[in-house]
Amino acid sequence: METRKVQVTGGSTFTVSLPKSWATDNDVSAGTTVEFYPEGDSLLLTPQSETDRQTGTLDVTDLEGERLTRAVMTMYVSGFDIIRLSAGRITTDQRSAIRSATQSLVGVEVLEETTDSVVIQDLLDSSELSIVNAVSRMRLIARAMLEDAVTALVENDDDIAQDVIERDDDVDRLWQVVSRIFRATLRSPRAAEELGVPREDCFDFHSSARQLERVADHAAKISNLALKLGAIPGDVADALVALHDDVADVIEKSMDALVAEDSDEATDLGHAAREAILEIDEHTRTIDDMLRELEPVQAQSLGLIVDSLSRSADYGGNIAETALQKAAPRP
Repeated sequence: METRKVQVTGGSTFTVSLPKSWATDNDVSAGTTVEFYPEGDSLLLTPQSETDRQTGTLDVTDLEGERLTRAVMTMYVSGFDIIRLSAGRITTDQRSAIRSATQSLVGVEVLEETTDSVVIQDLLDSSELSIVNAVSRMRLIARAMLEDAVTALVENDDDIAQDVIERDDDVDRLWQVVSRIFRATLRSPRAAEELGVPREDCFDFHSSARQLERVADHAAKISNLALKLGAIPGDVADALVALHDDVADVIEKSMDALVAEDSDEATDLGHAAREAILEIDEHTRTIDDMLRELEPVQAQSLGLIVDSLSRSADYGGNIAETALQKAAPRP
């Protein structure tokens, strides 16, 4: 840490010198324009950033399959707008993995293909993306997936179950978008300013989006189990529907608390969601007792479904905890 004394020039202008080492490292010299971003009692200073799209290059010679797909996604989340993938020769399997990656991301398309490279580009304007809208969309999809998964189970409807499984990809795409936006706000004060959301709030939305992504994963897990189970006893079906309703209520209260503008309302909703989890724990124990009367294989699968619903409630509770922190007074 270095300190500087504020000087007054011209009788009314406050000035402060910049550390020379920082200026040199960031190519700041006489005549360079810098940007200031007020943030509470802090003032962030950064060299004026380029408006050109960020380009990243990745050597994929030793990457293939899932590793290559994850590498492309990582480049996207890191903030690159144009990603150039190169190798001595791009194989057919590598091209397939790259296509799989682009299909798993929002607004990304292949821009150019040659024998030794593939260039993909993000076609969306990052300044127009909204982390609040993306998380709100995740909320709607994950909530509907969980409800439909239980419906598919109790009605023995394979079509609904399969649809839920496919919708998990939609939530994953939005999760990647939220991660990309959040990382951009960490790197650049300008990104946070353009977004219009304080960086602390961006962290809260990112953290909550992760919980929603996990709820969607458990909805897909329930649907996969539903495809194998067949018909289940009516009393167990009724109990699972009731459990789902309680879990959905926790998630809804938690998300309402997260987006509430009034801190008192957010606090009340957050506490209500957290307290409801205790009743869900008691509810799951009751269903577990019912499952002991069933054939072991069926009981085991239904036990996993109960566990997924219980975990989804816990994820809602995590969102509620984040909402309570967001609503608390800030130092």
